[in-house]
Amino acid sequence: MAKSIIFLAASALCFLSLLGFAYCDSHFSVEGKVYCDTCRTQFVTRLSTYMKGAKVRLECRKRGDGAITYSVESETDKLGTYHLQVDGEHEEEVCEIVLLKSSDPDCSEVSKDPFQKKSARISLTKNNGITSPVRLANPLGFMRKEHLPGCGQVLKELGLTAEDEQ
Repeated sequence: MAKSIIFLAASALCFLSLLGFAYCDSHFSVEGKVYCDTCRTQFVTRLSTYMKGAKVRLECRKRGDGAITYSVESETDKLGTYHLQVDGEHEEEVCEIVLLKSSDPDCSEVSKDPFQKKSARISLTKNNGITSPVRLANPLGFMRKEHLPGCGQVLKELGLTAEDEQ
């Protein structure tokens, strides 16, 4: 009788531990930066500044019809960094961070170039080989209305030529 009780208790314990393993709720933390593109290069330069108070949104969409399945917003801190907490697996969706609102009226333009990235794609699944629950997104930037005076020198340093110097 005692052996059967021990056997039942051990079986129940094994079953419950397997059930807990199968039901593994996923939580992710997404981090990234928002910068002011002071040279209108659409990448970070030494003259770029990180923006406090800029707003971003994480949007996950169905692959087929593009319907939004998950959305969460955040605002950047004094270092221009945002932090988003995400619940659940989004393996079958396309998830991207998009710029919502700039905190600087002089640096609030988003590129209209169809070949330039306006979002940062992020993988939100445990089935991708990434063991950390933290996902780091590429920096996103708003452009200044006019580039800063020192931008020509920065472009020279990078081996690029400014349009007005040609």
